[in-house]
Amino acid sequence: MTLTVDEAEHGAWTVLSIRGELDLVSSPVVRRRVHDAVADGRRDVVLDLSQVLFCDSSGVGVLIASRRLLHSCRGRLRLILPARGAVEGSHVNRVLAALGVRRLFAVYADVASATREEDEQLSA
Repeated sequence: MTLTVDEAEHGAWTVLSIRGELDLVSSPVVRRRVHDAVADGRRDVVLDLSQVLFCDSSGVGVLIASRRLLHSCRGRLRLILPARGAVEGSHVNRVLAALGVRRLFAVYADVASATREEDEQLSA
């Protein structure tokens, strides 16, 4: 299955919606899109992983590298990992939890919740 990445702007946030398999072959595409966003001056990025059907260690590596990159430029990274049932959760969620790195990420259920908090903080 091929990987597709769609980009949208939601207020201050750049949302990259990723669909397909995040693996050794496709992870460089996601890495490049995050780097391109940062190079364009965007510092707040949401990776919507709700349509990622498979993620291997290279995919996890890209997520960790993206977090590190955004942190280094005082940006923020948020992930969308919806729970598909309270027990199993999404595939990526399970992989991150199994590797013990899930706690490194700010995780939200959908684009609205991942991008809304910024708006509430600005109006407060």
